[in-house]
Amino acid sequence: MNAIAEILETIAHTPIQKRAMTNHGVLNEAFAYAKPSSFSRGMRIDLNGLTILLISGTASIDEEGKSVHIGDFRAQLQRTFENITGLLESEGCTWHDIVRTSCYLRDIDRDYDDFNEVRTAFFKAQGLDPLPASTGIQAKLCRPELLVEIEAIAMFRAAPESLGVEE
Repeated sequence: MNAIAEILETIAHTPIQKRAMTNHGVLNEAFAYAKPSSFSRGMRIDLNGLTILLISGTASIDEEGKSVHIGDFRAQLQRTFENITGLLESEGCTWHDIVRTSCYLRDIDRDYDDFNEVRTAFFKAQGLDPLPASTGIQAKLCRPELLVEIEAIAMFRAAPESLGVEE
């Protein structure tokens, strides 16, 4: 194997830097799940100055891991947005860094108009332009009382000082 091929082989098998993320101030781990849990609240991936956050399905769950706003779709959606906001803040970013969401609704026929109205108002309040790519999906959620759950992907460049680079 020549030197270039060896370098490419080494690079291809170099693990990327990643770590689990959480923010217990806004959202705790789901205590009802079997232990050990088989997922992270989210995953932070750092790639040469580009950071990608993969946020797991997030819902209307409080600091103690309990479902809140039972039966109130709008309040559950607002709490879901607050939980995602807290997860983003814990990693040094905002909704402006969100590039994609997957939105799971228990009853899309009943709740989509409310979902779209609340989401539109929330995104407008955040000043998002462009809006994230998004998909709405009807799904049975992990807890029967939950009406909405959202996954999100954020991407941003780390500040030069956090990379050890002087400007």
